[in-house]
Amino acid sequence: MKGKTALVTGSTSGIGLGIAKALAAQGANVMLNGFGDIEAAQAEVAAVAGPLGAKVSYHGADMSKPAEIEAMVRAAEAEFGSVDVLVNNAGIQYVAPVEDFPAERWDAIIAINLSSVFHATRAALPGMKARNWGRIINVASVHGLVASAQKSAYVAAKHGVVGFTKTVALETATTGVTVNAICPGWVLTPLVQKQVDARAAAAGVSDDEAKRALLSEKQPSQQFTTPDELGALAVFLCSAAAHNLRGAAINMDGGWVAQ
Repeated sequence: MKGKTALVTGSTSGIGLGIAKALAAQGANVMLNGFGDIEAAQAEVAAVAGPLGAKVSYHGADMSKPAEIEAMVRAAEAEFGSVDVLVNNAGIQYVAPVEDFPAERWDAIIAINLSSVFHATRAALPGMKARNWGRIINVASVHGLVASAQKSAYVAAKHGVVGFTKTVALETATTGVTVNAICPGWVLTPLVQKQVDARAAAAGVSDDEAKRALLSEKQPSQQFTTPDELGALAVFLCSAAAHNLRGAAINMDGGWVAQ
């Protein structure tokens, strides 16, 4: 991927950071985005990018604000010449029954988990089409395929991401641009660790016990998927072998959806 540039949203930790590192390890320039430990994330990506001559940058766009998202895409194009790979990964979570779900939390989740995918794609796609090559990878979730209680906004947003992925894949079907979604099950990210912590506190159990309980409910493999594994999948989606993989929602979920 030397000479290509990847913009990965929500990439200062977790899945996004794993994907950013995997793309950098293939020689791609990477623009990071997110509110985590920026310096640590840049150092991790630079460690694999540097030996290949690739560069790492950062943009602090707030993914709930369309103007900032467009500015981020333009900044990546200005710095590196193009955005060849767009990974829409930014996401937040909130868990509550519908009747107790704060309206502002709903709006924030829809904005960051769904609308940002549209705004970033809309900004980056014209350049990809003009060059007749591009990869858009939307990090949805197993919750883009099936539902869980008390996650109405997240499930609605992720189902929307899967539908949006299919639509844009159809619109670009005769071009060199592919659009696909990755649908992870449980991945031990900071977002999921918060749910583990809440479960451990509520049940009065250890962290390990809370993790086992979480996995046993949904994920038959009893193993977390790792950010590195999802990064490897993203690299495959960017390869020539995946040129005709379009509009897919690939679940890497330890058997969750197979049940």
